[in-house]
Amino acid sequence: MPPYRTEVNDTFISIFFEGDLDANSSIQADEQLSQLMKSGQYRLHFDFTNVEYISSAGIGVFLSYQDEISEKGGKMVFSGLKPRVFNVFQLLGLDQLLEITPTSSEALERLKV
Repeated sequence: MPPYRTEVNDTFISIFFEGDLDANSSIQADEQLSQLMKSGQYRLHFDFTNVEYISSAGIGVFLSYQDEISEKGGKMVFSGLKPRVFNVFQLLGLDQLLEITPTSSEALERLKV
């Protein structure tokens, strides 16, 4: 079973990740994001409420699509990062580069057109 589920909304897609985003599961996440890019979905909400750990491979997946999403006028918003996961984002300076909200509802507000 994939480490995520998706929910299609009117103007964006939410992806709910589960467990760890490590070298193995990041391959599946990359495939999912690649499909979304091919289908023209550039407004994305990543819910990390149930993510316990993220590796550099996991982070790399999101960063690899950031430019394409930006160029297409899209947006990525992350929500629900546990302290351990948020610390990784912070250490890498990604809290300054990426849009991160404490809750899903706040992320959804930022994605509404």
